[in-house]
Amino acid sequence: MREHARTRRGRQLDAMPKRAETRRWSARVTKHSNALDLDRSVFTWKDPHKIALSLKRSAERSHRRKSEPYRSAMSMLTFYINRAGDNLGTRQRRVLERAKNELRKAFGKEPRG
Repeated sequence: MREHARTRRGRQLDAMPKRAETRRWSARVTKHSNALDLDRSVFTWKDPHKIALSLKRSAERSHRRKSEPYRSAMSMLTFYINRAGDNLGTRQRRVLERAKNELRKAFGKEPRG
């Protein structure tokens, strides 16, 4: 049997990160987003209007985002809701869903339902 370096998409398997290190990648994305500098713990706040204004301010200040501010802010909010999954309580999920409509209003878009 020939010995050779096992690779996955060009990287050696030995160089792959350990499972424990990769499990919280979504937390790293939220914390160290290359597009937005978010206020600390913005997604734990209880006021949807404050959350929306904070996301709007972060998106408008950012020079690293790839799309317009509204889209960047809404993407980050949706990303957080989707990735939190079952770990997000019903009450906080409701607050964040309301924050989506507040974000639409803040950017002059039509709120949904």
